Amino acid sequence: MDFRLLGPLEIRAGDQVSTVGGARQRTLLAILLVDSGRLLSVDQLYGELWGEAPPPTMGNSLQAHVYRLRRTLQQISHPTAGPRLLNRSSGYVLELNGATVDTNTFHQTVSRARARMYTDPVAAHALFKEALSLWQGEPFQGIAQGPRCRSIALQLKEEYLTALEDKLSLDIDIADPVRTIGELKRMSAAHPWRERIIELLMLALYRAGRQAEALETYYSTRRRLVEELGIEPSVQLRELLREILAQETRTHRPAFARSARVPVTSGN
Repeated sequence: MDFRLLGPLEIRAGDQVSTVGGARQRTLLAILLVDSGRLLSVDQLYGELWGEAPPPTMGNSLQAHVYRLRRTLQQISHPTAGPRLLNRSSGYVLELNGATVDTNTFHQTVSRARARMYTDPVAAHALFKEALSLWQGEPFQGIAQGPRCRSIALQLKEEYLTALEDKLSLDIDIADPVRTIGELKRMSAAHPWRERIIELLMLALYRAGRQAEALETYYSTRRRLVEELGIEPSVQLRELLREILAQETRTHRPAFARSARVPVTSGN
């Protein structure tokens, strides 16, 4: 059984795809999944499901939601396998019992990719593609997110962008850099303050023989940073500018070696 949180919440068991009805049912399952194997207190669940305005009967309401969710999981899982939603004296815990969650798979696959970037970039590139393909939309889509889910969703989005940057850096090195330019330009428009995207775009343009465009990318970025944030470009961007102006061969070293790696930590 596989739970999907990177997009609409889905439960997949073989060829069967199931959804969970009701916003609070989906929220309850989501928070139990991201903290699977850990005890969640009833107070944590109250805050996640109702925020600062819980109903007077929140205790009974939580028990009813747990009962319905447990019944849903039992209906779609194997009688002797699959996740188990267990009561504890102070809360509830979801044991996956062999089931998988796409957020965990994403983190594990990205970690495997990063471990191979220097030794086997082709394999690392394939692993990044595999990890990114798990995303089917915004994380926790269709879920009334409480504070914990909102925090994890923001973390996941950052981890997605960092993994995509790593994958694009490998695209520049092991494929045609021209093929990355369009996507990097779209990303720079959507995320104008992520300097690593600008760095990769400059490098791709330079390696594609478009030095003037690479330089203009730097200068336009610098103007925006100075005028809107009052700061200068990063050391990495300034160093890349110097190398491009000098046409140094170091601009041909692996793109992924230029920037420090950002480790991915599991939301679980």
